[in-house]
Amino acid sequence: MAKETVVVLDFGGQYNQLIARRVRECGVYCEVHPYTTPLEKIRELHPIGIIFTGGPDSVYLEDSPKVDPSIFTWGVPILGICYGCQLMSHTLGGRVTAAQDDSAREYGKTVTYYDTSCKLFEGLPEEGISWMSHGDYMAAIPDGFALVAHSKACPNVAIADEARGFYGVQYHPEVNHTEHGTDMIRNFLYNVCHAKGDWTMGNFCKTTVERLKQEIGGGRVLLALSGGVDSSVLAALMAEAIGDRLTCVFVDHGLMRKNEGDEIEAAFFKWSVNFVRVNAQKRFLDKLAGVDDPETKRRIIGAEFGYVFRDEAERFNITNQDFLAQGTIYPDVIESGKGDADVIKSHHNRLLPPEVVARFKGVLEPLDLLFKDEVRQLGRELGLPEYLVMRQPFPGPGLAIRIIGDITQEKADTLRDADAIFREEIANAGLDRSISQYFAVLTNTRSVGVMGDGRTYEYTLALRGVTTTDFMTAEWARIPYDVLDRISTRIINEVRGINRIVYDITSKPPATIEWE
Repeated sequence: MAKETVVVLDFGGQYNQLIARRVRECGVYCEVHPYTTPLEKIRELHPIGIIFTGGPDSVYLEDSPKVDPSIFTWGVPILGICYGCQLMSHTLGGRVTAAQDDSAREYGKTVTYYDTSCKLFEGLPEEGISWMSHGDYMAAIPDGFALVAHSKACPNVAIADEARGFYGVQYHPEVNHTEHGTDMIRNFLYNVCHAKGDWTMGNFCKTTVERLKQEIGGGRVLLALSGGVDSSVLAALMAEAIGDRLTCVFVDHGLMRKNEGDEIEAAFFKWSVNFVRVNAQKRFLDKLAGVDDPETKRRIIGAEFGYVFRDEAERFNITNQDFLAQGTIYPDVIESGKGDADVIKSHHNRLLPPEVVARFKGVLEPLDLLFKDEVRQLGRELGLPEYLVMRQPFPGPGLAIRIIGDITQEKADTLRDADAIFREEIANAGLDRSISQYFAVLTNTRSVGVMGDGRTYEYTLALRGVTTTDFMTAEWARIPYDVLDRISTRIINEVRGINRIVYDITSKPPATIEWE
């Protein structure tokens, strides 16, 4: 582990891990812990700084998340963000109230003015856009604090007690919408916490391999391999740690993209790892027959994956002293509900049946604090080929959550063919590296069309493309009209059962990247 650590105390916001991501981008090791973590455990980490995150609550409510005031006596610098700022103010003697005037409530992009003599804003412009999201108001700030930023609507956008190293901001510096937000976090780390910046992905790789060696000991690992970036990187990491005691199990559930199962098998046979392909198409499609609710689909698939892994463990004599490993990354964790965060959608690798978990000594998820781009960086550190590192993301439930409504073999085949054309044309246009994720969705809507002077009544296909760095937020991709026209024409002409194409221009949030 790195010599210096920053602790992020999580108070339940959806994007709190972005704070940790920004800290790591600044070269400082960071861990995220729920606000309920006993303070003695936090203190054992010897943090050089602590960050309180945002959250959905109001600090003046009796049952809202609180923090033991003794944390302010440690002599450790603290940065409070949004709810974390108000919590700091409330705990240290300030007064936080619901905004009585609508003008005191701020949401979205806000012009903000900074006192650049404050260490938090040193070297930055005196004016910039910040991303606000607060309906409460600091009516009075604690003794010893000064106002160091304001907006036209709010005089106390940021507060600071520089003598004690306490800072609070009502906006979110971790999001891209806040200008120089990462610079503010960097200033906190280096100007206030005096960080050295000794954490790198190479350091993470080395320490994680060593930790896995110690945790696994002489045991074996069955790895749930989807062939995607996350599980492929995990396979390389595990192989580095335990060598031939690793068995990678790829489950073809009949909902892969066109030719994908064969491509994955061909790719991994080039590796010197134990690779097993399980053809379980009928098993999964039978379980999903007649199911149209997306959350139910995810739960069925998650459970069935678990049962397949249990069966394969029996087949390869993997005992209850051995481990199951999954390529879970942070967006999977947070969208499935972590701490006080809402469940957005359950990810299949968070839905293992208890009896499957009990079959193994433990479930290893060493990538669960990393974002997609960090996983790619780790893959390069491990020497993976670029075609695997930059592989197009594909969800574990596969086409099941890209077929709206019930799933049939015919629908899956139709979507496979349409999606293959979409992906081929995106690659032909040279857009495959600039669009982070792109795919087709077979909707449950039929519409009237005309083909060959005859009436048709067939499915509407939706196309989806997004650009993102972390998959927690995303913008819809601006695919040129001529490319969309070519894609639409080919799909209508070459794929039976589809007579209308639409393009999804919704960002995340408010939508998610996948439709289900």
